[in-house]
Amino acid sequence: MPRVTFTPLTSTIGALVGQVDLSRPLDEEQLAAIQAGLLRHKVIFFENQRLTPVQHRDFAARFGALHTHPLYPGVPEAPELFTLDNHRDNPTDNDSWHTDGTFIQTPPRAAILHAHRLPACGGDTLWSDMQAAFEALSPSLRDFLVGLDAVHDFARGFPADGVVARGAGAEKHARAVAANPPVIHPVIRTHPETGADGLFVNATFTDRIVDLTRKESDAVLGMLFEHIQKPEFIVRWRWSENAIAFWDNQITQHYAVNDYLPARRIMVRATILGDRPWHASRLDACGRRGRPGRRAPAGAFQPA
Repeated sequence: MPRVTFTPLTSTIGALVGQVDLSRPLDEEQLAAIQAGLLRHKVIFFENQRLTPVQHRDFAARFGALHTHPLYPGVPEAPELFTLDNHRDNPTDNDSWHTDGTFIQTPPRAAILHAHRLPACGGDTLWSDMQAAFEALSPSLRDFLVGLDAVHDFARGFPADGVVARGAGAEKHARAVAANPPVIHPVIRTHPETGADGLFVNATFTDRIVDLTRKESDAVLGMLFEHIQKPEFIVRWRWSENAIAFWDNQITQHYAVNDYLPARRIMVRATILGDRPWHASRLDACGRRGRPGRRAPAGAFQPA
């Protein structure tokens, strides 16, 4: 098998992967290289990958259990996948910065998006590096944010009058809201594999910061939501047919640019489940989740 290659697209985020055909079985060395490249570059891109939905699903499943979205329509051959089919009569709802699925206790670890049909122009996707965004804040602000938690709410991201809810139907949306009550995650998350800290709030699902007044919370979140949009943190991907984006959802946010209507854009996504977010400062001396404010020893990044 040829060696998998990575060509960086920016100094902090994004790389183009070469020398791999995802429609063919991958050996453990190739999978390990892809995983290492994902951790290093945070989002990686594959061009000209002609995958069936089953091949797409099976590739994603090599990296963990898959999440089935409660609202988006599934793919008949591989119901774990879902379709994003946007056009004049079904405009996108992804034209806002977000981290996928933070409305559940164990938000997705990663996602794999395959381009099936593209407009003649437009329809790019942007990813922002939450580690770089966190590290660009002042030390005093970083220390303040580390001690905070925030509420993430499915109903905020998928309101009853939204495009996705209307497409799914009122009954299905009501069931999804009932099955996904608000959850609390740390504002700053320690990456479970690299140990890097990154911002873990997003404008789509994060409703408020716990223990702050609504006015204080809105001010802090508003500043962070604006901060993560700095071009220095971002890679912009221009899609080609059959291209694939594979991103680390634990340390990025993304934005689907809605500049192609009334043309049609069809994408298919697999979503890989992760674990419950945590921060290293809240681990005890043995690396277990403990009282807030207790700092873990160096290297103790895997929660028990």
